[in-house]
Amino acid sequence: MKLGIFGGGQLGRMLAQAALPLDVECQVLDPTEAPCAAAAARHIHGDYADQHALDALTDGVDAVTYEFENVPVDAVKYVAARLPASPGATSLACAQDRAHEKQLFEDLGIDLAPWAEVDDFAGLREAVARIGLPAVLKTRRFGYDGKGQVVIRGADELEAAWQTVGAQPCVLETFVPFEREVSMIAVRSLSGETRCYALTENVHRDGILRQSAPLDGDALQADAEAALAKVMKALDHVGVMAFEFFVAEGRLLANEIAPRVHNSGHWTIDGAVCSQFENHVRAVLGLPLGDTATRGPCVMLNAIGEMPTTAELAAVAGCRIHAYGKAPRPGRKIGHVTLIADSSSALSDRLPALQAMMGV
Repeated sequence: MKLGIFGGGQLGRMLAQAALPLDVECQVLDPTEAPCAAAAARHIHGDYADQHALDALTDGVDAVTYEFENVPVDAVKYVAARLPASPGATSLACAQDRAHEKQLFEDLGIDLAPWAEVDDFAGLREAVARIGLPAVLKTRRFGYDGKGQVVIRGADELEAAWQTVGAQPCVLETFVPFEREVSMIAVRSLSGETRCYALTENVHRDGILRQSAPLDGDALQADAEAALAKVMKALDHVGVMAFEFFVAEGRLLANEIAPRVHNSGHWTIDGAVCSQFENHVRAVLGLPLGDTATRGPCVMLNAIGEMPTTAELAAVAGCRIHAYGKAPRPGRKIGHVTLIADSSSALSDRLPALQAMMGV
């Protein structure tokens, strides 16, 4: 079998790596000269809006998917007219617009913080009057890793905040004094079967994910599973989806979805029976889904900007290394490691030294 992938970054790379043991070949469409996924897949150099490039991506493949949610919806619709493209354009369009996303949560009865659409500066003033401060102003489109958003704590900050986000359509949401940030990864098949991984606790700094660890048996597992099932069914989603939540006063508040494999699910490569990447490949190609059970205690740490040497990391017992083949650069995700152990106590003993090494 053969799979086409929009995007040749680290997620495309790990999808292609997971596909190989299934005897699935991958080819990626990416506009950069040497994307890191080219180490594991054939690279088609072209723009996502170029029809000739889209034709090349679909040539000889059984299905097409994407590694990130800023692929043009029209490009997905174009290839979907020729062969299966999953997740579909409906999921993609929803995830690209924070207002549509939040409205979906409300329509499905999923709890979230109070919010309002903001189309202009006058609308920002009206939204603040309605939901109060502090609040977070977020661009409706193209925000990730803390980009495209700003916290507003006082009325005197409105003008600066509006300029910071580029004076473009936004959503304003009440600032949530959360107890923790969690996410759940799930996968849905072509037939509608859904399987969920363990709820995962995440640690962010400067808007960038630094650490993720599965929480087997967490009291909020069932609530997160129910929310994901509602969203995936409503969108007729096929493949992996990530759902990020805030935990406030012991309950889940929806933050956002990602219609793809997700950084907070990287621990599944070494810590689950079947990884999110393999399960995504299985789902979009119509193969049976794999077991999402957690193998044992583990934690994933991102390498941001730089990464310790392979020799340094290899000396840490239970450390699984995943370098992405990307040049170091401040703020850039260039790899991750997953620490696994036989017990929670052993994991806790080893973790601080690895956190210090990784700068977490």
